[in-house]
Amino acid sequence: MANVAAVGNVGHDRVTRAIANSAQRTGVDFNYLLGQAKIESGLDPHARARTSSATGLFQFIDQSWLGVIEKHGEKYGLDWARSAIGSNGKGRFNVADPALKKQILDLRKNPEIASLMAAEFASDNKDYLEGRLGKAAAPVDLYLAHFLGPAGAKKFLSQHSENPNGAAAPHMMRAASANRSIFYTKTGTPRSFEDIRQRFAAKLESHSAGAAAILPAGTGKDLPFQNTVQPADYVRLASQRAAQPAAASTSTYNESAHMAYMLLASLGATPR
Repeated sequence: MANVAAVGNVGHDRVTRAIANSAQRTGVDFNYLLGQAKIESGLDPHARARTSSATGLFQFIDQSWLGVIEKHGEKYGLDWARSAIGSNGKGRFNVADPALKKQILDLRKNPEIASLMAAEFASDNKDYLEGRLGKAAAPVDLYLAHFLGPAGAKKFLSQHSENPNGAAAPHMMRAASANRSIFYTKTGTPRSFEDIRQRFAAKLESHSAGAAAILPAGTGKDLPFQNTVQPADYVRLASQRAAQPAAASTSTYNESAHMAYMLLASLGATPR
């Protein structure tokens, strides 16, 4: 989880509306997405982790973010970002232009885009788990996939089905080594698969409790999806363009302006 400060200039109303709209558009449960965002960032779109590249509402690390943008970005008008992302053939994503890579990674701080990508990521994990386990994936299983990765969650849940009271650490050595407080008690006793799953479920439930009550006015399951652009988006993009070096080529400037246009368009507005 990130080192969370105050939400700052991005209000909770905008954040919860973004999450609600992403849930509507993708069909992913709002309570789950809200609970995940609370756990990961405290609803702070600018949250950053201390020990990794994890950034934003849902704490996407660089590689996971590039992967989900590469897979789903075009659907939301982010084809400029998707087309810039390549792969080395071993599943590692890259962007050749460092400035462009930074702009793509900075999209994690945008509540609307981050919420949509988190929902798409959860939907992908749901399909993966259900296709391999042959049963419906509960919200806690989606969070396990977020925490352990889809393959790790499949292994965990398969072992859970076979022996829920068995110690998880011997079967998940790498994850247990990196997350001792999850897999072991304070006295060093290994936790069971069921204990770990129930602890995750309780944590997720406590952070999504009363979710409907905090929905911004005007959101609901019958509300058509609406993208949201705030003045801060225009200011940020204008600043990025103004920061271009004076000696930059016209093509570089035009590319930056085009990216700004496409980002605002993807959020439901036309720059003037």
